[in-house]
Amino acid sequence: MSIPLKNRRAIEHMRAAGRLVAETFALLGEHIKPGVTLRELDRLAEQYLAQHKAKPLYKGYRGNPPKHPPFPGVICASVNNEVCHGLPDGRVLREGDIVGIDIGLRYNDWCGDACVTYPVGRVSAEAQRLLEVTQECLRRGIAAAQPIHFLNDIGAAIHNYADTQGVSVVREWGGHGLGKSLHEPPSVSHVREASRGPRLRPGMVFTIEPMINIGQPDWRLLDDGWTVVTLDGSLSAQFEHTIAITEHGPEILTKL
Repeated sequence: MSIPLKNRRAIEHMRAAGRLVAETFALLGEHIKPGVTLRELDRLAEQYLAQHKAKPLYKGYRGNPPKHPPFPGVICASVNNEVCHGLPDGRVLREGDIVGIDIGLRYNDWCGDACVTYPVGRVSAEAQRLLEVTQECLRRGIAAAQPIHFLNDIGAAIHNYADTQGVSVVREWGGHGLGKSLHEPPSVSHVREASRGPRLRPGMVFTIEPMINIGQPDWRLLDDGWTVVTLDGSLSAQFEHTIAITEHGPEILTKL
């Protein structure tokens, strides 16, 4: 499929949506501590989006196929060994947990999408290192998203660095194009691929969202139809930004 290109005005709208995503993270970050429930965080995000006339993208989302159960929350909240799409339910965060919060919203018809994995109180050295390595994977993926490069150079940069750190990259869950819809072309791989893929061009907008496991990259889906967990029970972390390719390089749209 062809990759849609956004003009300057569209990117301006997406920058505003991305800024609202970042502001929501700033709010939630103040409340992530031992004793808070995932449902409380979800409620805070829902109230903040409503105050700013933004609509959540995930609540009620059914995915594919259409008979898939609708997602019940505004945020995804993935704790410890949950890779992605964790449910923001009544679970209580405890000292030493890590929790990945994924926020998607629509603002003035345009989408914003990002993820941050937070430490809850004091975490183990192993968990802290995972957070740092995953952030660096994202940074390197973004740095590779230059208009002189190719789409799959992003995954190669992430995978090559992860290999040096003794962690694994989840293959099957990748980034995606973003615009007026949550999912547009292209699909963004976070691992090395046989080809370099299409050349990156100014106007492309997509997410980069590596999911990094301390153990093996294998995963399984829980019976709730949404929550993805590591097969070996090891910790997993995710960081995500929405970026726009410009003539001067990648611009992060979901950064304060």
